[in-house]
Amino acid sequence: MKKLGRSLQSFLPVIGWLREYSKPWLRADILAGLTAAAVVIPKAMAFATIAGLPVQVGLYTVFVPMVIYASLGSSRPLSVSTTTTIAILTAAELGQAVPDGNAAALLGAVATLAILVGAMLLLASVLRFGFIANFISEPVLIGFKAGIALVIVVDQLPKFLGVHIDKAGFFRDIFAIFQHLPQTSLLTLALTVILLGLIFSLERFAPRAPAPLIAVGAAIVVSALFGLNTLGVATVGEVPRGLPSFTAPAFELVAEMWPAAAGIALMSFAESIAAARAFSKPDEPRLAPNQELFAIGAANVAGGLFGAMPAGGGTTQTAVNRRAGARTQLAELVTAAVAVATLLFLAPLIALMPQAALAAVVVAYSVELIKVAEFRAILRVRRVEFIWAVVAFSGVVLLGTLKGILVAVIVSMVALAHQVYNPPVYRLARKRGTHVFRPVSAKHADDETWPGLLILKTEGRMFFVNAERIGEQIWQMIDEAQPRVVLLNFSAIFDIEYTALKMLSEGEKKLQQRGITLWLAGLNPTVLAMMRHSQLGATLGEERMFFNVETAVERYEKMADESDFVKGDKK
Repeated sequence: MKKLGRSLQSFLPVIGWLREYSKPWLRADILAGLTAAAVVIPKAMAFATIAGLPVQVGLYTVFVPMVIYASLGSSRPLSVSTTTTIAILTAAELGQAVPDGNAAALLGAVATLAILVGAMLLLASVLRFGFIANFISEPVLIGFKAGIALVIVVDQLPKFLGVHIDKAGFFRDIFAIFQHLPQTSLLTLALTVILLGLIFSLERFAPRAPAPLIAVGAAIVVSALFGLNTLGVATVGEVPRGLPSFTAPAFELVAEMWPAAAGIALMSFAESIAAARAFSKPDEPRLAPNQELFAIGAANVAGGLFGAMPAGGGTTQTAVNRRAGARTQLAELVTAAVAVATLLFLAPLIALMPQAALAAVVVAYSVELIKVAEFRAILRVRRVEFIWAVVAFSGVVLLGTLKGILVAVIVSMVALAHQVYNPPVYRLARKRGTHVFRPVSAKHADDETWPGLLILKTEGRMFFVNAERIGEQIWQMIDEAQPRVVLLNFSAIFDIEYTALKMLSEGEKKLQQRGITLWLAGLNPTVLAMMRHSQLGATLGEERMFFNVETAVERYEKMADESDFVKGDKK
């Protein structure tokens, strides 16, 4: 019975936090939910407009996915709705699928896309693909998000200026914007600049204040008092009241949309896992990646059936939720309830909202994705990873968001392949007066080496991908040193595959032909067992496989003292 209860709780994490719910948590969760709603709801409406969707779609995305995730998600603070990245990816795909912007067609297309995203996440959960969250490296993700942010800013500039352009790609859009500058609505531009200033000021000087809500509220008040819609400032217009209803997906779009859905699913999961990990606490249950796949997948499927956009966990809204004191997913249910109240009672006020206000919210929370300091930090640490970040950034800007995500994944895979293919191989020396062996360096010129003994070390896994490259580096060092004994330190090798083992065996034969002896040291139990079952192990025997490097060096020194095996003095 207990086992059944644990299984049910792992499938429905809501049971866990409800069982241990403490009365003092209630006030904290309610306040956190209300605070998060003040940030999430204006942003969700703004993000809906990125995709050319009516603002109520953003509210649907706050309501349905949040309720589903609150029951199934393993993260206590994660706040799930749409995000900047998901919104712009959705916008790009909807622009391809419904180029004429037909309202009814857009609603069917977004439902189809959300359901496809959810279905792929659910399938990944069944296949236990929780590890895919690690497939995009942090530098690549930083570059990708910075590119997304720049694309969003350019996309919103026409709304800043109160002009309309036909979207045709990043650089052509910039050119079109410059062409339309003479048609700028000065009132719209002024309103946008003031709202941006308000948001940034609140974020800096009053970080706990719900900046998006205050900005949007102020814009609605100004719009109502001065009739901005009659003065040439575009407003949201009529917003239908009521809860979301069933939205039929457009099945004919499935074949066209599945590649984009795969990219959005990957980004949704990656962002969700990153946000959940960043704001988890040590005393909370551990995050379950496969359960997260299931929860976010179910949230997307349910959201799509009720007209919502693709959804995922957002870093900003999760941070707000956590900082406001959220203890459980009850906080997210409170946020969803506020979205319902907005749909039922505040539609007339939303209709007065200037489009420029939504654009200001989008831009304000998009530019924070361009983290120049992180690019600099990557460059300081590792130049090649900085190049990966720049490639991912360029992929989004030059090729578009959907192809950009493919570039990001490919760059991550290439980066991984490069690291696996090119493991370090370095020569070791001993720090005088110690048993510490470290790479030979000009900084440590006094370290001990031994004439005729070449100590080499590599790291990681030796297998068919990198065996030849490791061999090339080893032979180059042997040719330079011309040793009598080559000692390979295997203490950092956790696995060796047959191809690499065969390469070592062939290398040992070549060394013997040149009068050079091969020794191995520091083999872990798994590698040692494989070695003993191989031809190389039989050739080396126990006398040429040592427990550690220090033991091997002692043997070498003893041989040097007893015979003329080594000529010359120890350095």
